Amino acid sequence: MKKIRLAIAGIGNCASSLVQGIEYYKHVGKESCIGLMHYDINGYRAGDIDVVAAFDIDARKVGKDVSQAIFAKPNCTNIFYSDIPQKNVEVKMGPVFDGVAPHMENYPEERRFVVADAKPVDVTRELVDSGADVLVNYMPVGSENATRFYAQAALDAGVGFVNCMPVFIASNPEWAKKFQVAGIPIVGDDIKSQIGATIVHRALTQLFKDRACIMDRTYQLNIGGNTDFLNMLNRERLKSKKISKTEAVQSILDTPLCDDDIHIGPSDYVPWQKDNKVCFLRMEGRIFGDTPINLELRLSVEDSPNSGGSSIDAIRICKLAKDRKIGGPLLGISAYTMKHPPVQFPDELAKEMVEQFIRGEVSEQEIARPKQRQAATAR
Repeated sequence: MKKIRLAIAGIGNCASSLVQGIEYYKHVGKESCIGLMHYDINGYRAGDIDVVAAFDIDARKVGKDVSQAIFAKPNCTNIFYSDIPQKNVEVKMGPVFDGVAPHMENYPEERRFVVADAKPVDVTRELVDSGADVLVNYMPVGSENATRFYAQAALDAGVGFVNCMPVFIASNPEWAKKFQVAGIPIVGDDIKSQIGATIVHRALTQLFKDRACIMDRTYQLNIGGNTDFLNMLNRERLKSKKISKTEAVQSILDTPLCDDDIHIGPSDYVPWQKDNKVCFLRMEGRIFGDTPINLELRLSVEDSPNSGGSSIDAIRICKLAKDRKIGGPLLGISAYTMKHPPVQFPDELAKEMVEQFIRGEVSEQEIARPKQRQAATAR
């Protein structure tokens, strides 16, 4: 049976949902499977992912088995599968860098990171020794230096990289070239939930466009109570996040809105919401006869499980590319599962590219050239 040996950087809420999901789907057949966009990807099922290495900086997680660390504070996501067997994988101390926002020291211990008093390990060596195939990055928003560190560690260890955070690695030409030259696949950047604020906003923007409705202005406001929202109270850490989310919507439009007419981004932290994220979305436009139309939507989701299905697909496609010795940014799966991919494709086109890649009809690079021109023309 084929396996995917996975390393995880950042054992927060998203990692908790991912590990729970891996175990959950081991016991669910295809007929009753809910929540996976692909039950099987060229022989790889969700339950075929094995966690072999894990890194964090929190004192309540470092030194623990990953099966226990995923439920440690400040994690607060929904527990949908608690029967996690012992993994015999100790969470190792990673470098702190900019992984902790200074303002979080002002909050109670149960809500913030508590940096462990331990020496960081040699991450590259740990990746090599564990035999990891893929490293998934779940660093906090704003962790620019920490994310670059783990990207370089993946390169040095020859490990595929799935960048779920809004630090531009796959979509940065210099980093993309590094992975291309090394022959190592990368998927990124900034995970797009299955049914989240960004994908819904993109779908409605496409609907406006397809139905000849001019969109004049829009906002997307998000509130939540997990450590991600607490971390993002520091607005300086939001720059790449706002760019990522805004460009994901702007890329649908023929003519992008001016900055004053579009506002997308996290708005506030409400502790009692925990991992529940609420999105308030408004779109204003004009239809037949230049008459106005206004749309308002409220979306409530468990934030971390909502990203799990996208992450599991990204991890499996990354491993499939590694099997096929394809390196560099994987354009189809990046556009399908990420907010800020190297190339923005319409969602239905990205899905088609992924299906073709899974079937092995053409290589990722062969798909990219004609599709990239088509997407650019469509915009």
